[in-house]
Amino acid sequence: MGGGIMTELEALLTLNMLPKIGPVRVRRLIAQLGSAAAALEAPADSLRRVEGIGTETAGILRKWQDHADLGGELNRIREMGLTVVPLGSELYPEPLTEIHDPPLVLYVRGKLEPRDRVAIGVVGSRRATSYGLTAARKLSFQLAHAGVTVLSGLARGIDTAAHEGAVASGGRTIAVIGSGMAHLYPPENAALADRIADGRGAVVSEFPILTEPDKQTFPQRNRIVSGWSHGILVVEAPAWSGALITANNAADQGRSVYAVPGPIDRASSLGCNKLIQNGARLVLSAEDILEDLNQLFPPSAAAAGGSGGGASGSTPPAAALVDLTDEESALWQALGQEERQMDELIDATGLAASSVSVALMRLELRRLVRQLPGRRYTRLV
Repeated sequence: MGGGIMTELEALLTLNMLPKIGPVRVRRLIAQLGSAAAALEAPADSLRRVEGIGTETAGILRKWQDHADLGGELNRIREMGLTVVPLGSELYPEPLTEIHDPPLVLYVRGKLEPRDRVAIGVVGSRRATSYGLTAARKLSFQLAHAGVTVLSGLARGIDTAAHEGAVASGGRTIAVIGSGMAHLYPPENAALADRIADGRGAVVSEFPILTEPDKQTFPQRNRIVSGWSHGILVVEAPAWSGALITANNAADQGRSVYAVPGPIDRASSLGCNKLIQNGARLVLSAEDILEDLNQLFPPSAAAAGGSGGGASGSTPPAAALVDLTDEESALWQALGQEERQMDELIDATGLAASSVSVALMRLELRRLVRQLPGRRYTRLV
């Protein structure tokens, strides 16, 4: 630090590195002492008057230099090109502020955007079947293509497939990891993390950079995935699974829980089938989730919060978040206010039949167009 005055961000980074403190106690310290920096400078008797701060914790705070290498952490942040987003920042995900113990800081590799507030967590088994992997990729592709940010934990199996599907769609995905940035886990997903951070979203961690993954860090990570999301989609999970714990976290945090059904004779699907039996919404396509999101984010609200424009009440959420391609725009204009058959759209746009088919599917996913019987199409708005 060079002997200068500690900034509030530096103080939060320091508190985040201290053992046996945690977000809840830090928030109490700030509430009573006025700031994070004040908590690191307060005398022991003032610290002990804060709820949950005993003699041992006060001692750690008084001698924080013995437990936290702030200068080294700041150097690592610069060397790795990371952004630190503290609780209270405009970039901090708003849904996360609603949980009991929101992270003090988020280390971000890549970029967070305002549209990431519209997010769905996708979780499931690390030992996924081909059925589960295919479903995770497809649903995540559809969600991300429709303008929803896909959150997951970069783990093997369903998490990996979810990130891959979102990246392939050209949409947004956030990988919340259960370790510090210097110990990405699993290591074979390093290339996927690079793709995510390079314009497709961000890799995020609450842990100091040198933190190694262990049995405690993953449950902490899971509460971020569920707390950041407006709902959790469990794609495939056995009866005992970390994904089910994340789903329970989501329910406790007031989030929606969705599940993909699976064969009743497969142990790998028992967890999802039980979730559905107990009230989770059965998901067959992204449309089942988008319907709920449209109720949470009506057209006027999405248009105000997204990157696109449009008159209030006339632009659906997805259109406010994802720009139309030239082909999609041509089809949108060709549809006008009347029902049109596929052949009519091909003639009107001059596009190849295959291009029209793909573009119409994308417009359907964005809830701009509906397919009617007889290969007829109409605008939804």
